[in-house]
Amino acid sequence: MDENEPQHHISSHHHMKIHWKEFFKSPDDTLIGDTTLVEKGSLVGRVGIMLLECGTGAWRVRDSMNTIARALDITCSADIGLLTISYTCFDVDNKSYSQTLSLPTTGVNMNKLNKMEDFVRRFETENEYWTIGAVHHELNQIETHTKSYSLTIAALSAGLACASFIFLLGGGLPEMICTFFGAAIGNYFRGVMGKHKVTLVAKIAVGVAISCAIYFFCFRLGEKFLGWNYHHAYGYIGSMLYVIPGFPFITSGLDMSKLDMRSGLERLSYAVLTILIATMVGWGVATTLSLKPGSIPELTLNPVTLTVLRLIASFCGVYGFSIMFNAKPSMATVAALIGAFANTLRLGLAEFNHVPAPLAAFIGSLLAGLVASFVRDKVGFPRIAITVPAIVIMVPGLYMYRAVFNFGVTNINIGAYWIMNALMIITALPIGLLTARILTDPKWRHAD
Repeated sequence: MDENEPQHHISSHHHMKIHWKEFFKSPDDTLIGDTTLVEKGSLVGRVGIMLLECGTGAWRVRDSMNTIARALDITCSADIGLLTISYTCFDVDNKSYSQTLSLPTTGVNMNKLNKMEDFVRRFETENEYWTIGAVHHELNQIETHTKSYSLTIAALSAGLACASFIFLLGGGLPEMICTFFGAAIGNYFRGVMGKHKVTLVAKIAVGVAISCAIYFFCFRLGEKFLGWNYHHAYGYIGSMLYVIPGFPFITSGLDMSKLDMRSGLERLSYAVLTILIATMVGWGVATTLSLKPGSIPELTLNPVTLTVLRLIASFCGVYGFSIMFNAKPSMATVAALIGAFANTLRLGLAEFNHVPAPLAAFIGSLLAGLVASFVRDKVGFPRIAITVPAIVIMVPGLYMYRAVFNFGVTNINIGAYWIMNALMIITALPIGLLTARILTDPKWRHAD
């Protein structure tokens, strides 16, 4: 074989990796508009699967694929799920080209999404000057330079987010300290398993089990040396809230609202599977350690102080979740500011004005969506990157856990009470974002 001849690579992975550059046969200096239908269609697919890998919904993936297709003077029809895209590209010469692409797993990477949306916008206006080599170089740069944060940063972010979350659920300093260490260490080990490509079920189960055990260990230290009341042990639920799949929950509702039923139902199924694994493991550990959901000692704070602290905790919680979603710091800060005011308003409406929790969740989500629509035009970040993290902290993970725990001990009536409360709030959150999107985005407002 000639040493200068390009080497052919076949992936050894279960989900075989596509070596895109090998697939394109035109020279690198060929203008992208002069390539074949197969090459144009493959570029549309590569952009789509990279966007899907970021965790964004089907509507955004399809919109970006359509933008690339129009710039290349072809038509694209796509069917999009949680992990797969099936699509066909048509040209004016009575030819078509179909592909099915898949991912090995799902995740969230808002920094990568931001760069991909920027690429799509620039390609739309500048494509006539781009060559095949330039396009692949740009996409390769996005793939290789938008990796996740280190395991340590992700662990600390989980600790910050969950410690803030447990305060918003009524916990005090003991619960926040134990939750911070439990969530941080549990998420660190979950990340280690993710680096080794361990399957979803095992990652969640081990992470949650470690988090609950660390919480209990820290509580015992505080009980022995600081005289903590035993009721502080009930805050252990906070240490596992980092696994609550708020992003798939929210995007599933948005997808179904646009009749992307395949994507919406797959995302919902993924979210429910994650919740079931996490809550069952949490229930098992709690039962082993003789813990159960109970009442955390009530905080004795006046309404003004409580509201200020909720603003701070909401900001920290949303910021922590945003970093877990691989948002860059500036993006996380914008989401945290929006979330701080929206979530504090939600809590204030429910507690001080006796507004039903689902209605308060809708109002908070609507406010977050309206503000994000205005801010997006100023900062240029993807709308989903600042709206979803801002309301993830509103997802009622505590209610879901209490439901599963009570079902586990056959308290069916109590379990049904908590699961219905959770479902009402979970339904209200995407409806709030959807309402804001309809009011502010003409493109989203219409069916086609």
